[in-house]
This record gives sequence, C-alpha cells and structure tokens, in this order.
Amino acid sequence: MGNQLVWQDRFNIGVDIIDREHKKLFSIVNKLFSHSDQAEKRQWVCEEGIKYFKDHAMKHFAEEEAYMASISYPGFETHRNIHKYFRTNTLPALERELGKSMYSQEAVNHFLGVCAGWLIGHTLTEDRAITGKTASKWKNLRPEEEQLAMKQTIIQLLSDMFQLKASLVSECYGGEKFGSGIYYRIVYTNEKGKDWEIILVFEEKLLINTIGKIMDEDAGTLSVLIVNATRYAARQFVERIKEHIPSSELYKLKGENLLTYDQFQQVFNSQHPQYSLLFDTGAGYFAYCVIAPHMQESTSGTFLKAESAMTEIQKYLVKNEQEKKNTRKKKILVVDDSEMMQQLMKKLLGIEYQISLANSGLSTIRAITLDRPDLILLDYEMPVCDGAQVLEMIRSESDFANIPVIFLTGRSDKETISKLVPLKPKGYLLKSLKPVEIKKNIDEYFEKADAAQN
Repeated sequence: MGNQLVWQDRFNIGVDIIDREHKKLFSIVNKLFSHSDQAEKRQWVCEEGIKYFKDHAMKHFAEEEAYMASISYPGFETHRNIHKYFRTNTLPALERELGKSMYSQEAVNHFLGVCAGWLIGHTLTEDRAITGKTASKWKNLRPEEEQLAMKQTIIQLLSDMFQLKASLVSECYGGEKFGSGIYYRIVYTNEKGKDWEIILVFEEKLLINTIGKIMDEDAGTLSVLIVNATRYAARQFVERIKEHIPSSELYKLKGENLLTYDQFQQVFNSQHPQYSLLFDTGAGYFAYCVIAPHMQESTSGTFLKAESAMTEIQKYLVKNEQEKKNTRKKKILVVDDSEMMQQLMKKLLGIEYQISLANSGLSTIRAITLDRPDLILLDYEMPVCDGAQVLEMIRSESDFANIPVIFLTGRSDKETISKLVPLKPKGYLLKSLKPVEIKKNIDEYFEKADAAQN
C-alpha cells in the first residue's frame, strides 16, 4: 500500500511520555503498511507486526491511564473505556477477520485502515482533550447501562431480522471507513423543531449477504433494488429500537437520505453522538450512530422523496462506484500558487488520475499526511516558499522523502535549469508546453515507473 501516517505537530498533546508513545505507534503502523502488499510475507509480517502493535498499545494505554489518574482528569472513566473496547473488542474482531481470510489483502487493508483511523481520531480528540486542547468527542455518550441495553437490543434485532450473530467491536465508533459502505441517515423531529438523527452504516458486502440473498439477487454487487429494500428494512429496524427509548414517540419522521462518506464525516465530526456503536455481524460491519436531540445545522444530502427515490438511489450508486474507481487511480498532488494553473492541471489530468491540490509548502505537507500521492507536480516559482524549499521540506520527512517530484516551471533558461538539476527531481515540465505534451510526459513517467516495479 502507498499509505503512510505522517506525524505532525497537531498530534502533540504536550505530555512527553504520551507524545513519545504516539510517535512509536505511528511508526509501527507505517511498517505494517509498507509490508502489507508483499504477498509472500504478508501473513508472517502482519502476525508479528500486530503482536508488537498490540503489546505496545497496551503498554501505552496503561501509561496514559496512569497519567490521567495522576492529574484527576474528569473524563478518565470514559477514556479508559475507549481503551478497553479497542483492546478487548476491536482488535480481536479484526484479528478474527484476518484469520478467516488467511490474511487476504482486503482483510489486511481493512485492519490497517481501522487501526490507522482509530489512532489518528483518538489522538486528535480524546488524547488532546486530556490537556484541554480540544473537547472530548464522547462527552455526550449515554451512561454505561444504557449503552449496554442498546448493544443488546441491536444484537437481538440483527439476529431476529437477518439471522446474524453480531458482536460489538466498539462503543465509540469514530467514523472510520471500513471497506465500501452505504451511509443511510434518518432524521426525526418533534413539535419544538428539535431533530433526532440516526445514521446506519452498512458495509456493502453485508447488504449483499443479507438483503441481496433474501431478494435472490446473485449479482455480487449492490443494485437499486437492494438499496431501496435496505431503506425500508432500516426504517423498521430503527422503529423497533425506538420502542425501547423513552419519549421517542414524540419524534416523527422528518426525512431520510443517503450520504457519501465525505457527507457522513461532515455530519459526524460536527456533532457529539449519544451512541456510536460498531458491530461485526459475521457477514460485514455495521455501525449505529445517534445524534439527538439537537438543532440540525448541517443538511448534507438531499432528503429522498417517494416519487423519485429509485432515481436518486441509482444516482447515489453511480456516484459511489465512481468514488471507488477514483481510489484506484494514480494520485497526483499539484502544488501551485496559481488557482488558474491548479484548475488547468486538474481538468487536464482529472479523468485518468486522482488529483489533489495545494498552494504552499505547508498545505503540501498537510495534503500528503494521510493521502500519500504517487507523484507531486511542483511549481518552481512560488512566492514565500519556492519549489526548491518545498522539495527540501518533503525530503526532510523520512516517511515520504521518496515521493517522486516533477517540477513545473515557466522558465527554460540555462540558469533556471541549472538550479533544478542538483535537486534531483524525476524531471521538469515547462508550463509553456501544449497540454497534450504535458499529459503525455506524465503518462510516460507512470508507464516507466510501473515497468520498473514489475
């Protein structure tokens, strides 16, 4: 995999023993990332790496909890429970998936994605909250006995409706992406205009293995019929849960919609959930998130209407499929202070490549932190921090020092070229070239790079 976690100052919480161990955990996950695509070594590397990761994480949790106790941190119990569920539920569930699949690439990618997402999310929210740098994401969680009751209700419903033997993976699901997902939101409202929002997250294979089989759909991929049937099954599912919640009858259905992952993240990250439960059903992952009651400011996603639901679902699936295809494209980061140049490059390359944009040295570092590009197209003549300085910044970080860079320059004089060569880029392109020539050069670069790897 090309993914790497890059340590940034914002991950520091200001406590040496905690910051030091966080850096170590980032490093361990990165090593697993770097070896995960080696089929002949994948199982052994992952087994050893996961064992090391677990041992180190447990040691870190103990030290972090001791520190929180020493300063009488008010969120200590909630924070400790998050550690507990990651240790006793999340990791064992992921390990079982690895074993069942004989350490398939998909399962390894899923394991690393969840661990990386959990580590980043936990560090930036709960750990920073220890020193008051941010508010706890989980400050509105319901009491433990209510969490337990909700967990048991959902597990029973999954068994009754779909004959699934589910187990709780986490009671603090942080919105991490697990495989290809469907994000379904239902909004209820009361007479005072306060909204109660429920988001159900389904791994695609869960719907194929349940709703799809009930409908005798054998395509192996999601269809409009499966997603439409899921809407109604999900509504019944939520109505059954509402029976166990006091005063829920005061809330009436306001609307429903299907969210993209970005829209889901926008809604999820802007609120503090009362429940955020992640389950392993044995047939795929399922998350149940509740944000209620609150005045809903974000209206991401258009409410579905009965008369146009099938059309909207079709559009949603097409968009979902396009997003999945985009993630398989080569990733190019275009760094240029000119918005016009950025957009020209995006238009020129965006059909065949996944394009991201940056306009300065700092935004470049941010852009490659969690979305490591396969190539950086770097403007040489930028103000404040020029291309040479940006390249120096990139190469000063060992985790992505080997990302290939091609300079974009508007000058072809010998003096400029003589300055570029010692920086050892993969090449340079003149902005004055015809667009077709620029694209041809980039296509040829990737063809040669791919050939060198095979």
